[in-house]
Amino acid sequence: MSRTYRDEYQAKLITAEEAAKHIESGKHIAMPPGAGEPRALSQAIARRAEKGEIEGVQVDNVYTFGTSNPLWDSKLKGRVILTSLFVCAAQRWAIDEGVGEFTPIYYQDCPRVYDRGDRPLDVFIADVSPMDKHGYFTFGAALSNSQSCARAAKKVILEVNEKQPRVFGDGFIHLSEVDFVIEDHHDLPEIPEISISKDDEAMAQYIVDLIPDGACIQIGVGGVPNAVCKFLHNKKELGIHTELFGDTLLELIESGVVTNRKKNIHPGKVICTFALGSRKVYDYMDDNPGFESYQVDYTNNPYVIAKHDHMIAINATLQVDLTGQCCSESIGWRQYSAVGGQADFSRGAFLSKGGKSFLCLYSTARNGTISTIVPFLSQGANVSTQRQSVMYIVTEYGVATMWGKSTRERAKELINIAHPNFREELNREARKMKLL
Repeated sequence: MSRTYRDEYQAKLITAEEAAKHIESGKHIAMPPGAGEPRALSQAIARRAEKGEIEGVQVDNVYTFGTSNPLWDSKLKGRVILTSLFVCAAQRWAIDEGVGEFTPIYYQDCPRVYDRGDRPLDVFIADVSPMDKHGYFTFGAALSNSQSCARAAKKVILEVNEKQPRVFGDGFIHLSEVDFVIEDHHDLPEIPEISISKDDEAMAQYIVDLIPDGACIQIGVGGVPNAVCKFLHNKKELGIHTELFGDTLLELIESGVVTNRKKNIHPGKVICTFALGSRKVYDYMDDNPGFESYQVDYTNNPYVIAKHDHMIAINATLQVDLTGQCCSESIGWRQYSAVGGQADFSRGAFLSKGGKSFLCLYSTARNGTISTIVPFLSQGANVSTQRQSVMYIVTEYGVATMWGKSTRERAKELINIAHPNFREELNREARKMKLL
């Protein structure tokens, strides 16, 4: 590290408490998702709010993991206004009570909303890897839309964390672009192991049978994704271009199933926009030339995704109507999560040569009392993925093909994979709707 950068770094180095004083009442701030949330700075801002020193601070957050960030605490209601782009467990109370806000947006468009000036930012805060000798930090495991937020914000404050991995790609930010730095070397959030049910395994096997050797995959977190990865160990020469990177994908790399050699673009490299997993995941990313992170307007761009032959997108949904419309983000009118990158990858896989997009759901909810395949979506439910872009719907009872099918054919396919207890009722409703 040159003396110039070292001196400039020291000149910008302040404590978390001093940094928090730059967050004033009524200001609009943003932070990266998950592992990129600056812990010490968030705590210092929360303490100011709790003391009544600031109020009406609006915080944009793409995705949070767990409940550890004190800014989501209900005792700060009114003082911190959460604006979520993907509602998570720690934030649902605010949306439910009407004191938080939700922004409907495709994940790929999150950077553009800041680049275009549609969401003016006062301060951007982020957890980053230590500065290198050239004066660069990286956004580590949580790039997402951080570059755009940093460009848009009037002030940038970075929390330097030696446990944040240094990641290649386009997630670099230079010291000259930063107003203040603080230091806090805390552990990154880790996802506990997710159990796999028999239903997860059944869905996974249906999907895996339709994945060819040499395919490029995108997959999320949960029982079905874990099961899919478990059954993929018999495949060869797979590649990874994904939104979220985690332990199950790392296991495929370590087993030799994923080589990335067959990828049309970025051959030999894993591409993602953020990661959540065990410490093992973060260590794998660190300083690894075979791993690159790009901003989400690139990773989730359907036309970039479509450049991969045999692109396979595997995502979850909550409810499907008999024509193939999918609600993946709300329970009726209640905002439960968000569309995330589901629509982005569904469309990208749809456009890929030999690509396939799978939307998975259990056939029932509420302990088997209701069907998730329904004649029409619940009142207030959001259409997360349009029926025109849906290719395959998967339950524990099989795979329904939507692509190229008429509404009558779709209804038949979906009823065949519904829970047996509800098939007669669905048939009756489909006839009323002139679908059968």
